[in-house]
Amino acid sequence: MDFKPFIDGLQKDLKEAQVNIPNVIKRANHSIRLCHSLLSLFKQRVVKDGFESIEKEIEFFKSYKTIPASQLIYHSQIRSFELEFPRGDENAQRKFIKKRLNRINRFYRNHTGFSEYITSGRTHFDEQYFTRKYLSSFPLNLSHIYFHDLDFNTPRDMLLSEFKAYDSMLVYLQNRMIDKSKLHRVKAEELNNQLNLQWTANKSALTELIYALHYNRVINNGNADIKEIASAFQQVLHFDLGDFYKIFSEIKSRKISRTKFLDDLASGLQSHMDSTDL
Repeated sequence: MDFKPFIDGLQKDLKEAQVNIPNVIKRANHSIRLCHSLLSLFKQRVVKDGFESIEKEIEFFKSYKTIPASQLIYHSQIRSFELEFPRGDENAQRKFIKKRLNRINRFYRNHTGFSEYITSGRTHFDEQYFTRKYLSSFPLNLSHIYFHDLDFNTPRDMLLSEFKAYDSMLVYLQNRMIDKSKLHRVKAEELNNQLNLQWTANKSALTELIYALHYNRVINNGNADIKEIASAFQQVLHFDLGDFYKIFSEIKSRKISRTKFLDDLASGLQSHMDSTDL
């Protein structure tokens, strides 16, 4: 079975959910269902067909399964965080975020050996870590049991998934901490009042730019919410986008160039560089 098209499809669906489902808890629930559905499909095929070689089994459990599994853990963590997040009391909110950050750092400390194995690119234990025949040789070592099955787990594939999930969750929590912290920084409203920046192109142009940045994962490694990016641009550039989801839908339905503004940006920059080369 070729797993890559399914992984590509999942990542596409998760990106679309980021755009089309603004409510973070609803988006997390939807993403959890997507990941669980793909993992269930993968399990059926793995149990039925097996693998043609040890190398293929390692590749699946190390490189393919960990993508939906890590996203399942990540969105489960987001859902849990947002449901339990204190309302109103900023001191309680900061303490809550710090507690979650400490929990993740404790997880990293408890698994420093495995972390070093993965980050250094070592492979000499891959057969023991990422094939099912060694499952009974290692204790089950997970903070949470998200998708555990003797026919569909190896000693370390879910642990690797947790590492990937917590890397993303760390960024999510740090962003929430920045949002809530008011120490040693100018308030966003005060900063915006000091800036004399104004977006002077139209709404479609700014929407193109925001979506391009989001889909190319250049802000917070792709973990920033499209709504957060749009809000930041509107605040800094003193511009009201209005319903940018609707604007993006209209952009997608264009019959000529769907990236007109981005094309114009590239053309303008190229023209400037050409003229200065003379």
